[in-house]
Amino acid sequence: MKQYFNLQGQVAVVTGASTGLGLQMAKALANQGANLVLLARRMNLLEANAESISREYGVEVLPLQCDITVTEQVKAAVAATMERFGKIDILINNAGTGAVAPAEEITDEQFKHEMEVDLFGTFVCAREVGKEMIKAGYGRIINIASMYGLVGNMIAGCSPYHAAKGGVVNLTRALAAEWGKYGITVNSICPGYFYTDLTTATLDSDYFQSIAKRSIPLERYGREGELDTCALFLASPMSTYVNGQNIAVDGGYTSI
Repeated sequence: MKQYFNLQGQVAVVTGASTGLGLQMAKALANQGANLVLLARRMNLLEANAESISREYGVEVLPLQCDITVTEQVKAAVAATMERFGKIDILINNAGTGAVAPAEEITDEQFKHEMEVDLFGTFVCAREVGKEMIKAGYGRIINIASMYGLVGNMIAGCSPYHAAKGGVVNLTRALAAEWGKYGITVNSICPGYFYTDLTTATLDSDYFQSIAKRSIPLERYGREGELDTCALFLASPMSTYVNGQNIAVDGGYTSI
């Protein structure tokens, strides 16, 4: 029997792995046997996550403090990963931010910061990890974009986020086109609204529950674990012919 999602012996780097969806996906990868490198800015959370994941799943976990907008920190994280594991098979570019305000009130600083984190940071991590994957002739890069990289919205103004995540969507296509010849696939996941520790109170409000009923065909928001299988599919060595795709995991929001 084939184990399609088996990642035993693989090494996965996950950015934004201190909380939320990044932590959930890291656990899913560990559940399939992948050793992990967890990147984020808050080292105390990373260390706690590393200890917990290693104990529960029996894999090696390396926590590294890294601000993805600082190129030298990204390079140092890649070097430390190569020193520890000797390879990087999977990169999940999950770290991000979000400025929420009407477009007419967005400041230059907010817009620049959004681009720096969500777009530039994603590119820098892909570039530096990609160098090692090119040498190895293999890699799986998964960029976490957003359904708001595919469509606009009338719920909450966040034009810089739309712009940055739209950039991630097409960056994904560009890298897929360039690096396919090296045995590297580059795809993105475009999540809708998901429950996390930070979003539960907001999504459970009457306002957001009414939005779910009228704008999402499944009439609800994403639950913990419902993003994991898409990430595992794209990370799997079996997904050899899926490249340059942007997969919406949004309950059907972008289908209507």
